[in-house]
Amino acid sequence: MKTFKGNFTQQEPISEEGIEAALNVLRSGRLHRYNLNPDEIGEVGLLEQEFAASIGSRYCLAVASGGYALATALRAVEVRSGEQILTNAFTLAPVPGAIASVGGIPVYVGVTEDLVIDLDHLKELAQTEKYRILMLSHMRGHICDMDRLMSICNEYGLIVVEDCAHTMGAKWKEVCSGRHGRIGCYSTQTYKHMNSGEGGFLVSDDPDLMARAIMLSGSYMLYARHGAAPDASVFEKVKYTTPNVSGRMDHLRAAILRPQLARLDANCKAWNERYLRLEERLSGVQGVTLIRRPKEEHYVASSFQFLLLDWSDADIEAVVNHCAARGVELKWFGQKEPKGFTSRYDSWKYAPVERLPATDRVLKSIMDMRIPLTFSLEDCDQIADIIRDVVSSVCTH
Repeated sequence: MKTFKGNFTQQEPISEEGIEAALNVLRSGRLHRYNLNPDEIGEVGLLEQEFAASIGSRYCLAVASGGYALATALRAVEVRSGEQILTNAFTLAPVPGAIASVGGIPVYVGVTEDLVIDLDHLKELAQTEKYRILMLSHMRGHICDMDRLMSICNEYGLIVVEDCAHTMGAKWKEVCSGRHGRIGCYSTQTYKHMNSGEGGFLVSDDPDLMARAIMLSGSYMLYARHGAAPDASVFEKVKYTTPNVSGRMDHLRAAILRPQLARLDANCKAWNERYLRLEERLSGVQGVTLIRRPKEEHYVASSFQFLLLDWSDADIEAVVNHCAARGVELKWFGQKEPKGFTSRYDSWKYAPVERLPATDRVLKSIMDMRIPLTFSLEDCDQIADIIRDVVSSVCTH
């Protein structure tokens, strides 16, 4: 019986170019983003300029984490204490956590079998006129029909904050993920599309919003040292009324990210090759539902999901355990208690929950797996073969 020997959490090493850039920062001793020589932009400022240019955004702010980016975006759109914020029922803890951290209350929108936000449910909620903000999570890299979503949000006046932690480098049609809403947020945590351990970005074309975000990040009165920021005159309106909630990125992390940004397109292609290999190998397996992806979605698949719809808990648990025994790590979003990175909308006891039966059915069935670029295409074949063998042996449908 074949057993997979690979490591699902082993990322590629930082490139020699990134290591040398990091060493140069360390040798300088000037890690803080504002510790610059006269007329020097620095690694963080250069990274902001390059990231903004890569996705066609006017402004960009590099920050200490993706979660910090989410909370800062909500502060920048001036969330009120006790305000109800719409967000996906299928997401990870930092998203409702960001809402709760600024005094907001998450209100969950359902998920479809395609693992995207339920736009019918969104419209139903938007029509109540209770809500001002949607924090849209492109969870696990699945992008909904952004044309319809933005039509709904524009019709009902919803501000869209995009959580693009899993869609850096992805597009809907020809528009980069993060560029549909008022502000886009990204993560460079180790398991994302660029790796600095922790880190993130905010992007926007709105000068007032970005000025508030930069002041929030802890710029003091040094905002003129940003290379992808609004004109200094914009800050005059907010510089004395915006609190400092420090969360800046440092030059060390920026130094190792800049070479990764230059390789992002190539890496996205490599992730998708692995995703398609798994998808092809698992197509047609009895009991397995693969995720449909519309032609307008230019995805970046650094993880793989499939559904075991309407399976019993015992059978799903058997699949997870038998795969684990053969070296394949599947994460189950349907289990009753959070485990590792998995959780459900009803896991977070700081927010009220209204049951979503159709969503519960989908969440119960989700099998989730990382696809690090350290895996070869042959590794993906072996992983898929193990999943197929295990599912076939357990399936009672």
